[in-house]
Amino acid sequence: MSFANLKRQSGNLEKLSKALDEINKPTDTFKEDENFWRPEVDKAGNGLATIRFLPTAPLEIESLPWVKSFSHGFQGVGGKWFIDKCPTTKGKPCPVCEHNSVLWNSGIEANKEVVRKQKRKLNYVSSVYIVSDPKHPENDGKVKLFRYGKKIFDKINEKMNPPVNADGTLVDKDDVPINPFDLWKGANFKLKIRKVEGYANYDKSEFVTSAPLADSDTALEKIWNSQPSLLPLVDDSLFKSYDELKKTLDRTLGLNDAAPSKTTVDSVKESYRNSTPPASSGGTELSDDEDLADFRRLAELTE
Repeated sequence: MSFANLKRQSGNLEKLSKALDEINKPTDTFKEDENFWRPEVDKAGNGLATIRFLPTAPLEIESLPWVKSFSHGFQGVGGKWFIDKCPTTKGKPCPVCEHNSVLWNSGIEANKEVVRKQKRKLNYVSSVYIVSDPKHPENDGKVKLFRYGKKIFDKINEKMNPPVNADGTLVDKDDVPINPFDLWKGANFKLKIRKVEGYANYDKSEFVTSAPLADSDTALEKIWNSQPSLLPLVDDSLFKSYDELKKTLDRTLGLNDAAPSKTTVDSVKESYRNSTPPASSGGTELSDDEDLADFRRLAELTE
């Protein structure tokens, strides 16, 4: 698709709305590098930055302007860690998710608590244009990859699908739907970070008034062409096989002597008798990312 065609489709929400419908249906790690950007906070845990979500990169025009992935990070027996990508990202079976299902269906509350601590971690990645990064102004005007969680994605969804009354009219007549990823009719996103109960919270973040990202199509096209690819972040080669993950899971939980491929409730209870699961994240924005980063650091210290 050419840049001219991209402009002609400006404001079209149909494709993204269908994708959001699929993502919003109920459902039961990639390597950080210099292409990724993350807002920095002060000593009190507060931060502020302004970004613009970008449309799909030129070579991936049939794809969506985000990738969605799942991962697992938890500690098992003897300080061993399981930190890996979840194959359900690719629609494939995952031994950890199957293991969690057995625990959850046991009806034992203690088992459910274990599941909560080793459940899938949800992440999204999009290309963003850094409008303002007060902590690191050298990032202003750069295009980076931005990893974010469900709460920020919900704000994107709400901007595309604002609340309506029973008759289908907008609750707020001025709150018209927009495509946040649109170069011309999208809107900048103000990241407002606060520390709430020990975790980063993005509840105050918001989209501002819709406006073109730059003053000319020439500038917009340059930004569009500078986007990194998203698809390599969920390439098949990055995901281990079921058998590899099952072997690691059994080793982490001390289940190597268990004959069945599907772990039983009794064997799971035995494995967790002396384990030290990580503390609950509290469900705040980006806590999943922070959990996985902390897990990796702890794993390195205990190896």
